[in-house]
Amino acid sequence: MPADAGPSRLDGITLLSPLSAEERAAVARQCRWRRFHAGEQIIDHQGDSRDVVLVVEGRVRVLSHSPSGREISFDDIEAGGFLGEMAAIDGLPRSASAVALEEGTLIALLAPRPFQDLVSGHPDLAMAVMTRLCRVVRIATDRVMELSTLGANNRVHAELLRLAKRGRLEGRTAVIAPIPVHADIASRVSTARETVARVLSDLARDGLVERRADALVVRDLRRLEALVEDVRAGV
Repeated sequence: MPADAGPSRLDGITLLSPLSAEERAAVARQCRWRRFHAGEQIIDHQGDSRDVVLVVEGRVRVLSHSPSGREISFDDIEAGGFLGEMAAIDGLPRSASAVALEEGTLIALLAPRPFQDLVSGHPDLAMAVMTRLCRVVRIATDRVMELSTLGANNRVHAELLRLAKRGRLEGRTAVIAPIPVHADIASRVSTARETVARVLSDLARDGLVERRADALVVRDLRRLEALVEDVRAGV
């Protein structure tokens, strides 16, 4: 265990918030702790590990690769989040890979059995796991529909809307920080980086988005929502 990975470090994990401080300390003692370099793999697609990954510090990207090697990004998990619960529940190989995005990302790895004991013994924690799984299914369903029915430009709009809703809301404005990388958006919506750059440039020219030094600002969230929903309604 890293020297700075004490039991209280799990206090920020949202999944474990229903537990008492003593129970979280007990979970911390059951975990394997490790720091990862930026870009280092934490779990491998189709790998046989089954641990639940608790993101204590840093950020983690969930991704896969096409047969040609093109990266397909699914989600970024911030500090306080978790992933890997499906393999811990059903015992099947990993459905995706996960890599650290930040240097020194601190991970607590909880084995399947103690995770299953936590879920079965704490209804609030079980509900949190089910809520996350519902979110995963909803996002996957939306993206399948978008890939099947929307053009590349419209898929970029839809991804920008998802990022905006997860950003800092200020009235009709949404602040996305840090600024999303064009290649990351492209990997999520299955298009080219150049397409993303062109779409964002068009939105900026129309006054819908504004690039600042440390953030991308959606100046009218309702207008972006209408732009996305109008296209979906016409499909």
